[in-house]
Amino acid sequence: MPTRRNATSTRAGILRPEEFAQHVSMKRTETATGLAPWVEYHWTLAWDLPAGTTYPSAVIPHPAANLSVEHGAGRAEADGEVVLVTGVTTRRFEVAIRGSGWVHGVKLRPGGLVALTGTDAKALTDRTVPAKDVLPVAVHDALDGLRPGTPAPEATEVACAALATLVPTGPDPAYDELLGLVEDMLADRTLLRVDEVAERHGLSKRALERLFARYVGVGPKWVLARYRMHDVVTALDGGYDGSLADLAADYGWFDQAHFGRDFTALVGVTPSDYRTRAQ
Repeated sequence: MPTRRNATSTRAGILRPEEFAQHVSMKRTETATGLAPWVEYHWTLAWDLPAGTTYPSAVIPHPAANLSVEHGAGRAEADGEVVLVTGVTTRRFEVAIRGSGWVHGVKLRPGGLVALTGTDAKALTDRTVPAKDVLPVAVHDALDGLRPGTPAPEATEVACAALATLVPTGPDPAYDELLGLVEDMLADRTLLRVDEVAERHGLSKRALERLFARYVGVGPKWVLARYRMHDVVTALDGGYDGSLADLAADYGWFDQAHFGRDFTALVGVTPSDYRTRAQ
């Protein structure tokens, strides 16, 4: 399987990134070369807010699972567990950040968790579960040993060493095909419909949907829409001051009212309100 680096993900997702950076330090680190077909990158967060201060962070997630070691994040669904697996999240991901904390995360590629562990992607959609329910004990325990303040490169090295034990010994043609599809969907912003993707790659629409259901846990239509929403939010964060109708049309919405509903449902505010705050 060919080495792949950062070809199946945008770098978007964090809402109001400049505001986020005032409260939380974030570092991204590259994964080990041998893990690149399954892992996009690693990310490390650290924060230390004054007493009584809360920052409501919000993210539009990617069509991929995340493995995280969380100290001080205070997520109710963690139920005391430190090492967590979060499946593809179809809704806005929100965490109220307070006090001090540290998180090291592994952002897998779409389908990467399934290809490494054989877990059921659909069963993890919109769920966070203890990693011990998904990963071998040795992998979980290695990650559980990470402590707050561990430098990002060191945490990445520990995570890579643990995950390297999961690398398959043989090829997985279906997963490789999925990665090729996702790369194309991300790279070609003119691809707006599932039929177009299927035709370009010589697949039936049903075969395409089965592949995404098996590895990602959501359909290809959802993935296309999510990447285009990332593009829209990135444009607004970058200071886009043109017509919102033109912005919507550029990324596949031919009805501005439909665009407004989709944006508000996912981001939590209207496009015009988000632009005003971003500016």
